[in-house]
Amino acid sequence: MGQKVNPTGLRLGITEKWRSQWYADKSEFGDFLVEDEKIRRYIKRNYYYCGVSEIIIKRTRDEVAVRVHSARPGLMIGRKGVEVQRLTEDLQDLIGRTVEVTVEEVQRPDLNSQLVAEEVAQQIERRRPFRRSMQNIAERTMDAGAKGVRIELAGRLGGSDMTRHESILLGSIPLHTIRAKIDYAFTEAYTKYGHIGVKVWINHGYLMPGQTIEDEEEDSEDGSNA
Repeated sequence: MGQKVNPTGLRLGITEKWRSQWYADKSEFGDFLVEDEKIRRYIKRNYYYCGVSEIIIKRTRDEVAVRVHSARPGLMIGRKGVEVQRLTEDLQDLIGRTVEVTVEEVQRPDLNSQLVAEEVAQQIERRRPFRRSMQNIAERTMDAGAKGVRIELAGRLGGSDMTRHESILLGSIPLHTIRAKIDYAFTEAYTKYGHIGVKVWINHGYLMPGQTIEDEEEDSEDGSNA
């Protein structure tokens, strides 16, 4: 019997933060959880072309704050903020609560596992050679400054009769070292042969002893601002 652990859940509170940051009692927890899933699915389905990498949801007593990380924030905000205003109104109609939407730019898309996985999936959907696509994208990620990258595909690759696995590994991916900052993402490519799963792991290095994920993020922000 296989024992599988979600790479993100394993590192919550150490090198990963919660995507939903709120507290609720037992009577409201289920409703809030369903609302969060509705928000994420709506944004990913309708704004996939904006390169949405992460959606952080915070709740207060009166409103829901949604922070969207996008590789193309200009498309998501729209001219004079028209598009983000439309999104805010749609989300309010969807969950029946006051919603505040903010959009933040992903500074380094080549180092974001979700955006890398979606790019691989798009290449497969366009019928590009999957091995070449994996190799090119992995090399570009390493050139951007990653310590290691692993890309894994599973499904009827190339229209084969049976499902199979293909993977590529460049650099180092220490999955059993908890203080290693491993960015993990999963998505699917939709082809006429069926769905093909795409998994991506990107190694961003190690947290130093005594360093927290908040300290690491502050250092990265200072470096980008500099």
